[in-house]
Amino acid sequence: MPDSVLIAISTLQDGSMSKSVDEDERRNNRRRFLERQGTTLEQSVLVHLQYEGDDYCRYYEVTSEHAGDGMAFDSSIVADALFTRSKRLALFLPVADCIGAVLYDAKQQVIGLAHLGRHNLIQQGGTNVTKFMMSEFDSNPEDIQVWLSPAAGREHYPLHDFNNRSMYEVALEQLEQAGVPTENVQIDGTDTTTNPNFFSHSEFLKGNRETDGRQAVVAMMRS
Repeated sequence: MPDSVLIAISTLQDGSMSKSVDEDERRNNRRRFLERQGTTLEQSVLVHLQYEGDDYCRYYEVTSEHAGDGMAFDSSIVADALFTRSKRLALFLPVADCIGAVLYDAKQQVIGLAHLGRHNLIQQGGTNVTKFMMSEFDSNPEDIQVWLSPAAGREHYPLHDFNNRSMYEVALEQLEQAGVPTENVQIDGTDTTTNPNFFSHSEFLKGNRETDGRQAVVAMMRS
């Protein structure tokens, strides 16, 4: 990604960024982390996930008018991905074992932050989120650059619906099916189930972690 794009991810030391802690602690954790990235709660928008219903490919564009949504005040948008053309508007996604995907089109000057987990990968989320950029922002998939965050690896979190492949493998395949060149995809590769610097909800449920929580992925066009 170019220097004009900010991508940051918190660690366990930054504290949980989601509902595993009370509202005041969560807000303070988010505020401190964002300030270290040069932004604020008031200049951020939450990718607010809900595991309800049967649609996990909910994508929306936000503008500077949405600044603070879900961060400085209650969320008004339930989404699996948010996109913006607004500069210095930070997109904020809490994740544990799932992928936080940053999608950036320099030609159309649009950035997106998507949640790619088991539910939406089953619904071809990697392909659909790319097609959204194509239809809504006239993006050419060959111009889209993608960054995939730390996520659970195949050994401890195989996707049974995809012949036990990893989320990375499935996400990359779906992005390629939408026309994104392989060389445009940067995979962090850190396994949240084995790396103690990150939260892992699945390992917590197995009794292998004392602390539950979510790290946050933040993406923003600086200029």
